Amino acid sequence: MKSETGKKKVAPSTNDPLQFVKGVGPKRALLLKKLGLETIDDALRFLPFRYEDLSRVKKVSELIPGEHVTLVGTISNTGTTSLGIRKKVFEVIVQDESGFTRAKWFQFNKKYMDKKFPVGNFIILSGKPVVNRYAGSGLEFVHPDAESFADEFPGEESIGQIFPVYHSTEGLPIKALRNIMKNIIDVYQERIEEFLPVTILKKYHLPSRAQALAKTHFPLKETDIEELENFKTAEQQRLIFEELFLIQLGLTFKRNLRKKETFGKAMATRGPLIRKFIKLLPFALTGAQKRSLGEIMDNLEENFPMNRLLQGDVGSGKTVVALTALLTAVDNGRQGAMMAPTELLSEQHYSSLLPYCQKLGVSIELATSAGTAKARREIREKIESGTAQIIVGTHALIQDKVNFKDLGLIVVDEQHRFGVLQREAIGKKGNQPHALIMTATPIPRSLSLTLYGDFSVSYLDELPSGRQPIKTQIFYEKTREKAYTLLYKEIQKGGQAYIVCPLIDESEKSSLKAVVETLAFIKMKYPDLSAELIHGKMKREDRQKIMSDFQEGTIQVLVATTVIEVGIDVPNASVIMIEHSERFGLSQLHQLRGRVGRGQRASHCLLVAYYPLTEEGKARLNAMKEFSDGFSIAEEDLKIRGPGDFLGARQSGMPFLRMANLLRDFEWIEIARNEARQIIENDPGLNAPDLQKLKKALGHYLGDKLDLINVI
Repeated sequence: MKSETGKKKVAPSTNDPLQFVKGVGPKRALLLKKLGLETIDDALRFLPFRYEDLSRVKKVSELIPGEHVTLVGTISNTGTTSLGIRKKVFEVIVQDESGFTRAKWFQFNKKYMDKKFPVGNFIILSGKPVVNRYAGSGLEFVHPDAESFADEFPGEESIGQIFPVYHSTEGLPIKALRNIMKNIIDVYQERIEEFLPVTILKKYHLPSRAQALAKTHFPLKETDIEELENFKTAEQQRLIFEELFLIQLGLTFKRNLRKKETFGKAMATRGPLIRKFIKLLPFALTGAQKRSLGEIMDNLEENFPMNRLLQGDVGSGKTVVALTALLTAVDNGRQGAMMAPTELLSEQHYSSLLPYCQKLGVSIELATSAGTAKARREIREKIESGTAQIIVGTHALIQDKVNFKDLGLIVVDEQHRFGVLQREAIGKKGNQPHALIMTATPIPRSLSLTLYGDFSVSYLDELPSGRQPIKTQIFYEKTREKAYTLLYKEIQKGGQAYIVCPLIDESEKSSLKAVVETLAFIKMKYPDLSAELIHGKMKREDRQKIMSDFQEGTIQVLVATTVIEVGIDVPNASVIMIEHSERFGLSQLHQLRGRVGRGQRASHCLLVAYYPLTEEGKARLNAMKEFSDGFSIAEEDLKIRGPGDFLGARQSGMPFLRMANLLRDFEWIEIARNEARQIIENDPGLNAPDLQKLKKALGHYLGDKLDLINVI
């Protein structure tokens, strides 16, 4: 087919760049790129995160507290209100013919909010109205979803319609983005390829991919809004399954490939060093430790590399399991390495392992970026010559200058703090070394299946005997004094305490100011107590001296930033006070709480919170008070934050979930996993003609994320 100019006309393709879509152009293409959208395919997979249901519009006079509604009105006024020192709220007064209400945001950029909500604009609010906390009467919306319009307001003809709402970026109005998406669906819907096997589509009654994408972006007017909001429409279910299925297929493919094509060195287990080490322990191993060690030893005896995730709650004894595995490498004449995310944690691990290694005659070294150039060079030489048998370190272990003589086992602690590439880099330092990945942040089963489907998993779900329960209490600004009184009384009884200050902003300087001011406050309020501070920017010698003094009891109160989150073990510490606890993540609060309750003393975790508190902040604090075990905390954290934020900084390597929710859609995870396993069992290379589109989709969407890009 040729155009009037004689050139061959190219059919539209989902690989086309967005710039040439109606309504885009060069400038908007750059804005879309900020959202990660460069091609038609990117845009098709950029799904609405909610919908405006203009069939359920309420007037101000009809609002009921707690009922989720949509309100259409006019912005009559805006402004910033002060609720105390450094506490401000941005308010928008919304009016319709029946009255007015307020919309409030406690976390905001005023310049952005003024631009987003100019007086006189139309506005659509979606949320649950609540009674004004401070006035005690009248209804208001707190942190609602909101859109404002000048002459672009949808209008009366839109009442009854369902509109998609997308995450946008400054300079790209939501209506403009919506129109762009509509143009894409209109032109490209027929070009959307199906890649799921027909047998799966029929088995689970799933619609085609083209239909699923079109109706998820733009639901029909008659769509059941409750099904839509709960992600239960057939089209949404299809996209949820597709997402989870591709992930499970990729993980199964990767695991199968590694077992068939990767060969490592099998190790003899339960050797002389292990037997001596177990006799040195002043306690008996828990049943969970014995079970996990049995699983690890079975893996080490195989001739392909172990890839095992060791999950254990705070204080469950992961370090003992790790050292047993490391000593197995030494028993086999090979080296073991343990990588931790911070210098302090590396130092703590080194200090914990050193006494045992000395008694066993095993050479252990600490490798970080600290110290003199000469000292670092000497450690590198010991590693390269094999003189260093166990090496504990930070990311310094993956530097090009570090070469191992024969690395047999890698232990990566607090794995979620490392990027995928960092974890893989140390693996390349040896000849297919075995890998034990540890985390003290328990991962819910749904997330574990999705993120670590190619790993074997061991659980330390049993705490050592004698551990004391930790009583968690919440205090607010007005009752803060009671928290300090409790802390002081516990110290008078012979205990010790941590006081943790949050990262106030991205500035390390601000955080240091917070701990310095807190230390000064403690010394002024309780001059009879010995108190010091510790933070990540201190010199190693100073940090080690303070930690040693605290462990010996000469320091009674340790004021710290979150550097004490993991790895600190002081049995006499019985109180931890966390200032501005509403600013911490739930898993982080749980980790901090785990610094106490390690000895025979009854222990306390005092959460001091300040208003204004978001609903999410309240949920975190209540979860801390209600739950004590890590797996319950992890489930709550996943509910509150979602998988991406749960793992932090998207370093996890987990593919971004656009539709699936790992708690809501757990049944689909199991189905997707079973279907993926069956396909790989029947065709490990995905070479059958009817699987070529599926194989292409797997490489396109997940190849780089699952390290499959070069083999698919």
